[in-house]
Parts: sequence; structure tokens; C-alpha cells
Amino acid sequence: MLSSADLLPFRPDRVLIAGVTGSGKTTLARRVEDRWGLRHIEIDGLFHGPDWTPRPSFLDDVRAFAGEDRWVTEWQYTSKGTDDILAPRAQVVLWLDYPYRVVRARLIRRTASRQLLRTRLWNGNTERGLLSMFRRDPEENILLWQTRTLRKWSERMPVVEERFPHLTIVRLRNPRETERWLRAQA
Repeated sequence: MLSSADLLPFRPDRVLIAGVTGSGKTTLARRVEDRWGLRHIEIDGLFHGPDWTPRPSFLDDVRAFAGEDRWVTEWQYTSKGTDDILAPRAQVVLWLDYPYRVVRARLIRRTASRQLLRTRLWNGNTERGLLSMFRRDPEENILLWQTRTLRKWSERMPVVEERFPHLTIVRLRNPRETERWLRAQA
């Protein structure tokens, strides 16, 4: 596993961005898209249909873009079957392993901003109301979801390394490390 001090030994064509909800996966994916000329596929847009319903074609859509030569996407929906599709094709994983205070603050700002501005998301959806942050169901409460999945990648990465030894994993522990690492890759 590489750290923020390590340069990639090659320019990747297929990149996964891993991290807990609110860590900045999509923002980093857009930056990687711009820097390396990769196509960014926002995986949330493939999963969520109107009214937040899962799209039946989700895994077929993931298979279609994973078969392309050059892309970057967020590594999500692992419980829905994306691991077996994305990981074998990817070359690099950028793992945003940020402290809780950073990801919690980012998630609250993002959720509140999207709600207040009524930002249109995937397939016409808008952020659920701010009161949803007080519900007890993690499927309805994004803060509870984040808390429940906070250690997911720390627990999974040893298994990922063993199962997919071809993947180059870069662990980035805070936003400053990510910025330094991105600048160094130029």
C-alpha cells in the first residue's frame, strides 16, 4: 500500500475512489478526471432512479463502463455486487481514510447545502429533508449511515489487498495529504 509520499509508478487508466460517505470521493474523482483525462462515471447516478428507487439496470450499467479502457468512479455499492465488476478492471484505488471530524463536517455541510438549495441530484432527486438526519433508520438518515459504515474500508482493505493483488492502493489520511499527493503526480 502506498502513502501520500509515494509517486505512482505509472499513469493509471482505471481508478476507484474509496472512502466513507462524505469523504469527498466524487470531488476527487472529478479532479482525477481533469488531471488524467479519464471519464468520470458518477456511480450514484447509475444506482438511484426517480424517487430514490434503485435502478434495475444498475449492475449492467456498471459492467458496461467497467469494460471501457479509461474511467474513474467512486467505489460504492459493494453490497450490491460492484466489487466483482470494478476491482478486477481497476488499476489504482485512492483511499480517502480521513478522520471522523473531517468527514462528519463535510457531510453535514453538503447535506444542508443541497437541501437548502434544493440541488437536483441523480435522475431528478433532491436531498431528503433536514429532519431525515434525525431518523433512526440508516437508509433514511445519512449521518447514521456514515456512523455505521465509518470503519468499513479500514476493515476491508486487507481483504482487498489479498483478493486483488494487482491493485495499487494509495491511502490518503487527510485533505492536505491528498492535495500534496495530487500535486506530486503532475
